[in-house]
Amino acid sequence: MKLKILLIDDEVSILETLEMFFTEKGHQVFKAETGERGFALFCEHLPDIAIIDIHLPDSNGLEILTRIQNEGHLTKVIMITAYHDMETTIQAMKSGAFDYIHKPLDVDLVEEAIQRVTSMLEAEQVKLNDLPKPKNSNPDLIVGKSEQMRKIFKTIGLACQKRTTVLIQGETGTGKEVVARVIHRNSLYKNEPFVTLDCSSVVPSLIESELFGHMEGAFTGASRTQKGKIELAGNGTLFLDEIGELAYEVQGKLLGFLQRHEYMRLGGQETLKSNCRILAATNRDLFGMVNRNEFRRDLFYRLRVVIIQLPPLRERLSDIDELVDHFLQKINLKLHSGVLHVQDGVLERLKAHQWPGNVRELENVLVEAVVQTRGSVLLLDDIDTILCRYLQTEEIEGGPCSLDNMEKEHIRKTLDALNWRRTEAAQRLKISMPTLRSKIKKYNIKPSDGESYH
Repeated sequence: MKLKILLIDDEVSILETLEMFFTEKGHQVFKAETGERGFALFCEHLPDIAIIDIHLPDSNGLEILTRIQNEGHLTKVIMITAYHDMETTIQAMKSGAFDYIHKPLDVDLVEEAIQRVTSMLEAEQVKLNDLPKPKNSNPDLIVGKSEQMRKIFKTIGLACQKRTTVLIQGETGTGKEVVARVIHRNSLYKNEPFVTLDCSSVVPSLIESELFGHMEGAFTGASRTQKGKIELAGNGTLFLDEIGELAYEVQGKLLGFLQRHEYMRLGGQETLKSNCRILAATNRDLFGMVNRNEFRRDLFYRLRVVIIQLPPLRERLSDIDELVDHFLQKINLKLHSGVLHVQDGVLERLKAHQWPGNVRELENVLVEAVVQTRGSVLLLDDIDTILCRYLQTEEIEGGPCSLDNMEKEHIRKTLDALNWRRTEAAQRLKISMPTLRSKIKKYNIKPSDGESYH
């Protein structure tokens, strides 16, 4: 893609170096040594990219950035400076700069920034139909068209009709609480409270009080009577997340409540009644816990009147297209951002990831990508960089996967075969340059012949 590039810098040597560099690549270059002359050239030529020094003889580069932004043209602005102060960098990015590069200029960094701009411009020229049109911005929406999800939707529909207990099972991040909220929202008691209790986040000595409430003086620190989650739920729904973490002795009291819909506050003598519905969720193997006497068998069978088993994201990759659409709508609404679609190759890259954190991890990746993007399109390079960082974190936590050595050797052989010409290697490996650099660093890959290639 041939670009129109505007250079504004009072250092003639930088102007000449960048002009020569960009002209050799076929781009059209305009240059100015002052802010006013540079802005005049901008208005005359409406360039694709403007590279602006922060400190100019007649103005501040940030002022020129703001004036360019106010013109409403889609010019991407890259700020450059010899100063490394944090406040200026933050201000430049807040003002809409696409990137920020420090002097002395590294031509490789400049070229990488230009490549990112090119990717953004090419993606923005694509018609905005890469993703389905917005249908529902409800954050508590279960998304998916895969066979597994269609079956789950049917089960949810049946669960909404009766006030039976429901056990929702699935790995961390699969959306168990979202399912619980959907069941509540579609029940006859949708206008009643929906109350949650994460059994894993409460210390064992306080879980009974959290669930059933307590009277004043029931234990040290109980300075006043307090309602429990069951009482707060009223005639609505109590969602018990991570039910497998519930203390064994409290399990018996929960079972008693499920059988009689009666309970007493800790330290109390009065029997209270509640018609709240219990929905429970776990990422553990409750049946295995029953066999190990870690979870009450009678409570287990009482909870599993209806079972909803949520599949991990890696088993329903066909749903990623729709999930990305849903999350972008949700993120745009929350962050007041305007990311409308994704660059070609992003969805395929997302489907190649294993997603140990499931749907929650996908949403977190997209949030990070939206925060970092400087346009209306999520770029493949940004997604690559984020996923590489996630993979490195997973290795620290869980140890290296068995395929790492194979991947390392494959990358090394490809680089050796091409005499370490990284750009060609990235193309042959079908990955981006940032991803290749990350993997070279991650695996500490060096040439087989011991030579140093730069």
